[in-house]
Amino acid sequence: MDKLRMQSSNGVEDNIMKIAQLFPDCVTETVDERSGQPKHLIDFEKLKQNLSDSVMSERAERYQFTWPDKSKAILLANSPVNATLRPCREDSVDFDNTQNLYIEGDNLDVLKCLKETYLHKVKMIYIDPPYNTGNDFVYEDDFAQSSEEYLANSGQFDEQGNRMFTNAESNGRFHTDWLNMIYPRLKVARDLLTYDGVIFISIDDNEVENLRKVCDEVFGESNCIAQLIWEKKYTIANDAKYFSDVHDYILCYSKKKEFFHIGKLPRTAQMNAAYKNPDNHPKGPWKATPLHARSGSDSNANFSYTFKNGVVFTPPTGRFSAYSKETLKAMDDNNEIWFGKDGKSIPSRKTFLCDLKNDGVVPRTIISYSEGGHNHEADEEMKKLMEKKVFTSPKPTKLLHLLLTLGNINKEAIILDFFSGSATTAHAVMQLNSEDGGNRKFIMVQLPEKTDEKSEAFKAGYKNICEIGKERILRAGKKIKEESPLTTQDLDTGFRVLKLDSTNMQDIYYSPKDISQADLFSQVDNVKPDRTGEDLLFQVMLELGATLDSKIETTTVAGKTIYNVAEGYLVACFDPDVTDDVVKSIAQMQPAYAVLRDTSMKDDSTATNFEQIFKTYSPDTVTRIL
Repeated sequence: MDKLRMQSSNGVEDNIMKIAQLFPDCVTETVDERSGQPKHLIDFEKLKQNLSDSVMSERAERYQFTWPDKSKAILLANSPVNATLRPCREDSVDFDNTQNLYIEGDNLDVLKCLKETYLHKVKMIYIDPPYNTGNDFVYEDDFAQSSEEYLANSGQFDEQGNRMFTNAESNGRFHTDWLNMIYPRLKVARDLLTYDGVIFISIDDNEVENLRKVCDEVFGESNCIAQLIWEKKYTIANDAKYFSDVHDYILCYSKKKEFFHIGKLPRTAQMNAAYKNPDNHPKGPWKATPLHARSGSDSNANFSYTFKNGVVFTPPTGRFSAYSKETLKAMDDNNEIWFGKDGKSIPSRKTFLCDLKNDGVVPRTIISYSEGGHNHEADEEMKKLMEKKVFTSPKPTKLLHLLLTLGNINKEAIILDFFSGSATTAHAVMQLNSEDGGNRKFIMVQLPEKTDEKSEAFKAGYKNICEIGKERILRAGKKIKEESPLTTQDLDTGFRVLKLDSTNMQDIYYSPKDISQADLFSQVDNVKPDRTGEDLLFQVMLELGATLDSKIETTTVAGKTIYNVAEGYLVACFDPDVTDDVVKSIAQMQPAYAVLRDTSMKDDSTATNFEQIFKTYSPDTVTRIL
């Protein structure tokens, strides 16, 4: 049996293996100082030789986007984490049946925990990260700097050591903090997207330029779909010093642009009202459309066509006709050409409403408040649902509903929001599912940031933001079902709560050489004493690729609890004193994976018989121990 790693993947090692496939001569080895085990390294001098016929000097001018501690942010994104996600049944809603997840904890560590299991599985990501207003961040990742540290790292001293700028609270320091916060999270999140996946990021003027540069680097400049403008306010602030700030931005990037297809918007009654039927055409209402355009076929240029009523059509100079002579004749015969009220005007094509109803409308880069809601609407929506103002600056459900449409999100997709806040994204997903019968699943991730003791939220009993988000989902789901009882009977409005915590394993599991002989007597078991079998199960699920919403069934054999995940994908038992009969029962289930604890076997006889039992009853099962 092989031993489970019980640790998130090492991004550096993954990248080294990718380079090794292309340039095997550039990979070398060294000994890890901590573990004493050999590990791979890149010989960068050889890599430079493979990638260029001339090596660029370190001082050579080149286009780049950097800031103090960017290299540390990259290392942070790639480094593994010894953490786990522990299930919390008491905070969950319909834990055993729901496919939705609400995860509490620092989103960078959570993303790392999710990375292997949810690799290429998330269709859409929406985030509304903290806007950079110059204040401290909750997400500091050990990169927060004093003004002096920032100035030293960014080279803002002259040769005599004098500070070159006098403003200690300059915006630059805060740009650095913010970039070090957002960069590793986006870098890890990108790996979760499907190849046709898309990410939307809300941001304001303070960091939109930097965020776009970061996204160009992480997702690739060629994968930028648009920089949307959302009209967040419908009123003008007459007390504004310069301009009344009425918009935010939403950056839209795809994983791979060639696979992404934008979702079109439904036609409105106002659009349809432009179509009339003055000549009682049998196809119904139509609108006149010019016969010429700036695009078209060269073969259709420079010709004339005479219609049955004698009107001669010649495309204007410098333009091509979108139609050939044969097409024009067919339209003329079918009464699909309009010559104006006098019957002799420049001909136009009749574009019929019946031919357009299923096409939808290509979206604009400007989202008006009538399309995507506005801040006041979001505040009122939240206040009405929660009965008090318990959250500042939520996003309107209308906006997220629109983004789900633009993202062309299929009915079985996974939607992730790792700055969940008030959980507007979860609300919008449930609402969309109720409208079209979809089974989209959401994953909300939020740090349990404490509420201000003077706030309405704290006074209402909400001690942290997660409590607000979970309650909002609960109430929104109930409201949706009450409003449409006949069509929402099977609507999933539950959520399985998981909480980020340190790994279930003792330190000896990862670094046996650092444990003294005296310590071994107090650490016979490699699992922490406060962890349950279900805690271990969820960490094993992550390691073996079972999604965290998987169906979990439990049975009891000889007094031992056996977990069956995803109908036989994974079967596990973490109880002590496991006998041959229990092992036999697990093997007879013929799971893809079978997992037991290293200390589970009742005696040496059971440990010896373990492999033979599986060879007899389920030879294809992969067995693991932890």
